[in-house]
Amino acid sequence: MSHLDRMRSALAASGAPAFIVTDLANLRWLTGFTGTFGQAIVSGSAAVLISDSRYTLQAAEQAPDFAVRTYANPVDGVDVLLEELRAAGIDRPAFDKANVTVATLQRWEAKLTGMTLGAADDPIGRLRAVKDADEVALIRRACRLADQCMEQLLGRIRPGVTEKQLAWEIEVFFHSQGAGMAFPAIVVSGERSARPHGVPSDKPLEAGDFVTFDFGASVEGYCSDITRTVALGCPSDRQREIYAEVLKAQLAALAAIAPGASGKAVDGVARGSLEQAGLAQYFGHGLGHGLGALVHDAGRLSPTMDWTLEPGQVMTVEPGVYIEGLGGVRIEDDVLVTADGCEILTRFPKELICL
Repeated sequence: MSHLDRMRSALAASGAPAFIVTDLANLRWLTGFTGTFGQAIVSGSAAVLISDSRYTLQAAEQAPDFAVRTYANPVDGVDVLLEELRAAGIDRPAFDKANVTVATLQRWEAKLTGMTLGAADDPIGRLRAVKDADEVALIRRACRLADQCMEQLLGRIRPGVTEKQLAWEIEVFFHSQGAGMAFPAIVVSGERSARPHGVPSDKPLEAGDFVTFDFGASVEGYCSDITRTVALGCPSDRQREIYAEVLKAQLAALAAIAPGASGKAVDGVARGSLEQAGLAQYFGHGLGHGLGALVHDAGRLSPTMDWTLEPGQVMTVEPGVYIEGLGGVRIEDDVLVTADGCEILTRFPKELICL
């Protein structure tokens, strides 16, 4: 079933006669269009992509299942939206209440006369969570590149090299492979490894440091996200203990992933493992998130997420322990939920590597 057909089925189930799609990630998933501005109108019979004149040729190439309408100054895009809604016989369009700003809604209300606008939950986010075979194939490619990048980094990690220099190595590698960065790389070392989302600095690596790498490739718009922590030199007994407990928690969570499991339950497995080790207080973030066209895609593994897993979802599993003054450990893999469990897509070894 095409993405457009899936969207129409979701609309029929919701009772909404039509939907205006404005979120760019949703727009790309639905239409294939990768431009920086656009909207789509979808109903049971209509499928229209609206953008501006910068994208006239691109939109026609990328969105063959949609009628494409572009416009140029001084035309107002809201007027074009009104014309297309009327041409499709739509007078009660719904929109994503989490994406449309108050200012945009006010402009619509001023110009979309005779229309009844309905604020609704995003129907595409849930659809995007379950990947089709083509999407999974792109994520696999991004994961392979992440593994290869981590392998290459091992030869670059040594005392005196700075966090920024290693972050640059990651970016250069992905671009050399024809890929992009899924997000700015995290490289933190020593006491700075206690910062889960620390920004690479000019700090040089030193013997005894934990060094945490968190990065991902972007392949044709689909992301990977891997985290590994390595030791530079001989780690202390405490460092070895923390690493072993984080790995134990991650392996337990991976074993708990299966269709029907809730994000809360899987998170609880990892958190419970760390609790037994006396480390749960140092694990402040959720266990994982959806992965796809966005690095933080739909779905979460967290203490507040009741949403249950389905085959075809791709999730990260990334427990961490961060102790101020000592450092931190995070181990992250990308996994595909299967009919009877999960497949781990990131394959770089997880045993503690001492360099």
